[in-house]
Amino acid sequence: MLRHYDSLGLVRPTGRTDAGYREYSAADIRRIFHVESLRSLGLSLRDVARALDDPGFTPAGLVDGLVRRTRERIAAQTALLTRLRRIGEAEPADWTDVLQTVALLQELGSDSAARRQRAALTSDEEVPVAALVEAALSETDPNVAGALRWALARSGDGGLALLAEGLEAPAPEVRERAVRCVAEFPGDAATDVLRGALAHDDPVIRTHAALALGNRGVATAITPLIEMIVDERRDADAADALSVLAAEPALADQIAADLVVALACVDLGARRRLTQALADIPGSAAARALEELSHDADRVIAATATYTLGLRSAA
Repeated sequence: MLRHYDSLGLVRPTGRTDAGYREYSAADIRRIFHVESLRSLGLSLRDVARALDDPGFTPAGLVDGLVRRTRERIAAQTALLTRLRRIGEAEPADWTDVLQTVALLQELGSDSAARRQRAALTSDEEVPVAALVEAALSETDPNVAGALRWALARSGDGGLALLAEGLEAPAPEVRERAVRCVAEFPGDAATDVLRGALAHDDPVIRTHAALALGNRGVATAITPLIEMIVDERRDADAADALSVLAAEPALADQIAADLVVALACVDLGARRRLTQALADIPGSAAARALEELSHDADRVIAATATYTLGLRSAA
């Protein structure tokens, strides 16, 4: 190293012994330490020489470049670490399995939407669940996103914990992707995650959770679904979910009663939407409410209730 520094003129010895060995003074030693310190920051020897010998040299621009290159190296190393973890999660039996997993991971990260979709539709046993979750939370293409949700729903409950973490991501679009993935998972574990999402601060998360729970027949979704109709937030979907819940006779009467309560507390537009939702609810409680609404002061509400009652009588 010292011979190299000497050949570059970076650190020259003050003198030499009679035997030809280099002699370094205290000042030379300090310069060696300065060189090594700057090298530890990632500077090239050329930049080190400029820093030590050019009086007009300013470090700001050079340090900015070092910061940028260091971040790029960290990002590359982080990506490599993630890929190695994904390969380990796939539990490869031999190098053929390793190469297959690497190929699939490369496909999931491809710039081509068609290639990403093809990788998502590959057997869930071949794609690590964590890699599917990571891809699903970052996917912007709707077709690929649908394929990834399908693949995750087939993979068992292993990805639910990671998706639940995704519900708390800083980016709202990531949170929405996470809840849409959870909504397609079957089983009680996913239902529990969706129940928890009903109390989320993000109204988009609450909306997706309520719709999914309603279509699963979970009664705790009734109140948030009615709130969605009042707020005109995917109100048609909310009404459809309420009609699914109303297939259970006991829930039908509860839904009708809750809709009647809401009808008394909202503006005209919301009352019309609630009346339309009530029209899809079976049972005697809904029929009684519609009979009363058929005499409502608002002609649209009265007409909707009268028409619905006529259909029920004909059936």
